[in-house]
Amino acid sequence: MKKNQLHLIKQILAGTLAGLSLSCAANQDSPIGSVENFDSFSLNKAVENNVKASLIEGQEKKYGKALKLVFEPREESTIELPTPAQGYWNWEYAGDLNLALDVTNPGSQSFQFWLTLMDAKGRKQERSAVIDAGQSARFYAPLTGRVANAQTGMRETPPAWQTSEEKLAWRSGDRDFDFTQVTKIIFKAYAQFETNTLIVDNLELRVNPAQDPEYLVGIVDKFGQAAKKNYPTKIHSEKQLKAAADAELASLANAKQPEDRSRFGGWSKGPKLEGTGYFRTAKVDGRWWMVDPEGYLFFSSAIANVRMANLETITGYDFNDASVRKIDPEELTPEDSRDIIPVGKKSLNSRFLASPLRREMFEWLPPYDHELGEHYGYRRTVHQGVLEQGEVYSFYKANLERRYGQSSPNSYIKTWRDVTLDRMVDWGFTSFGNWIDPMFYDNQRMPFFANGWIIGDFKVIYSGQDYWSPLPDVYDPEFKRRAHLTIKQIGREVKNTPWCVGVFVDNEKGWGSMKNDRAHFGAVYYALSRTADESPAKKQFTQLLTKKYGDIATLNQAWGTKIDSWSSFATGITMDKLNDASRADFSMLYADYAETYFRIVSSEIKDALPNHMYMGVRIAAEWGMPVEVVTAAKKYSDVLSFNNYREGMHPDTWAFLKDLDFPTIIGEYHIGSTSDTDFYHPGLVIAADQTDRAKMYENYMNSVIDNPYMVGAHWFQYVDDPVTGRAYDGENYNVGWVSNTDIPYQPMVDAAKRVNKSLYQRRSKIPPIQ
Repeated sequence: MKKNQLHLIKQILAGTLAGLSLSCAANQDSPIGSVENFDSFSLNKAVENNVKASLIEGQEKKYGKALKLVFEPREESTIELPTPAQGYWNWEYAGDLNLALDVTNPGSQSFQFWLTLMDAKGRKQERSAVIDAGQSARFYAPLTGRVANAQTGMRETPPAWQTSEEKLAWRSGDRDFDFTQVTKIIFKAYAQFETNTLIVDNLELRVNPAQDPEYLVGIVDKFGQAAKKNYPTKIHSEKQLKAAADAELASLANAKQPEDRSRFGGWSKGPKLEGTGYFRTAKVDGRWWMVDPEGYLFFSSAIANVRMANLETITGYDFNDASVRKIDPEELTPEDSRDIIPVGKKSLNSRFLASPLRREMFEWLPPYDHELGEHYGYRRTVHQGVLEQGEVYSFYKANLERRYGQSSPNSYIKTWRDVTLDRMVDWGFTSFGNWIDPMFYDNQRMPFFANGWIIGDFKVIYSGQDYWSPLPDVYDPEFKRRAHLTIKQIGREVKNTPWCVGVFVDNEKGWGSMKNDRAHFGAVYYALSRTADESPAKKQFTQLLTKKYGDIATLNQAWGTKIDSWSSFATGITMDKLNDASRADFSMLYADYAETYFRIVSSEIKDALPNHMYMGVRIAAEWGMPVEVVTAAKKYSDVLSFNNYREGMHPDTWAFLKDLDFPTIIGEYHIGSTSDTDFYHPGLVIAADQTDRAKMYENYMNSVIDNPYMVGAHWFQYVDDPVTGRAYDGENYNVGWVSNTDIPYQPMVDAAKRVNKSLYQRRSKIPPIQ
């Protein structure tokens, strides 16, 4: 008897496999037990939210019943499975485990679903996948062991064993999850515009098969492509790559905009307003628009991140010479927005292998003296990954040099710039999106948006939702100084050109959400827990509350607290629960914080770029949109901006735009797939394949175009992530309009031409704001 089998029997006898029903003696390719086969499922104990559940006969009679889930067309639809009698599942086991389930989509369109697990301490793991229309598949998710938890510098890795099953893509959560007390199993769908059905069966816990010891070895070829996958756009030789480039150059030779476009991409066949020489906004016939410099109505259909920054991947090497890691505290551009930072020749001799795991991923990396060796660089800080810093390589830039050649230093970059402009025009886009490379700022063919980040050594505030970074303490004078320097730099780069639509500053800050008081007011909770000496925000909040209440006894009476004095208050307080009075005061304090942030940024933009619009801060809609932040953004911005990673603008979420009645733009969205690409993670919104991806893009854009408050939407991003993960955080998504070999995805190009050709006609026919 195998050791694992003996251990399993001991666990069963001891009752530790609570919540599982024994299926058979476990071996390397059989389940440990059934988590839920739905044969005796208690429908009345399931917690349904916008989901209607029923039991049907299984897809094969031997499996008995299956669970049919009908997801209503709402922003969020969920069903929580009932737990065993003891209130949790215990999945303790000595070996490495995965969770598997059968899924059928009987509908006529692809369907993305989420599988969420929660433990007794509230920790979560969330995964997601797509199933195509009319298809059935078995999905699995590694839960424990190296395959599930190894830090690889990739958001998702190749399968660790041979299988025909589909792997659920990791989305978010805690790797230190307690699988001995799994308290919730939840199926979810987001932003559904039609009723969709999913059939789920045979939820099983299984021992992982023996993994391929080289599943992370040699996974990308010399072009940076997945070496072990075949797909339609794969390049097999430099000759093929060059031929593809030549063919596209010929097809783009006569690229021109649709006939109804003005010089600046506006609607030349539509109403003409006063031309001010710069972009602005206006409400015309009950619909919000931007207006181009000549006075034509303008809607921004665009692709963001058309740049060289953040396209490189960690190689596994580092340098002992500490000078390569030196960061000037006065730098204004964060690491992930910079082009490759080369390593000086004097430092090359200190190169050493820091991560064999990363190095082994590459079939080929050039020597530094190779003709493509110039595409090495150094990442001085990493947000998430195997290494905290290290050498990087850009396969995309290397492939551009292979495609276009180098007749003079960096000539291939100039060709790329010209080709990119031709593509944008030919594909019908009206502008570039955010994070455009400044090399495009002097172009006079395609409007653009400028951008900047306020970074520096100012004090910070932790909101509890600090994924990218904590919030700045906007009351620290250093924050205002750094805002001034950043926006002055943007002004110098833009040079007052009328081709700049507006300016985005910062991105996806951890403002909080409206889920509960702690999530909503996390920044206020944190600031009040500090001392007034260490936290400028605490000092400001203390002054505001002192002004309102006068003496501490009055505050205590309102809040239901027992704070000794204002001196005690100043040293730091903690609050477990808020009452109506304290909640209103927390809102007042947070509103003052948000207003201060937006007032500082707006004032600096008006000073440095008086002719250009402030486009806001690109609030992450999925993370939360606190009312205080949105209100302040509206007060000081010319256009509100949100990033919305859903299948479209669902009315459940976006109905509040009617109350705001303000021009609004989507700063980021995307859709990806793995089935016909070289990727192992599709992205945040998932399509079945490139054809489905193009269809979903059209649906998303139409949901924006048809909204009278919207003035644009920007796809994130132009180029696919590196297959082995971008250096900054390991993101490896199929989210580009072009691959890492600079090959356009033709279904996406065709869809863009359809959307953009009819954009203004469609927009003009939507019902006006009542």
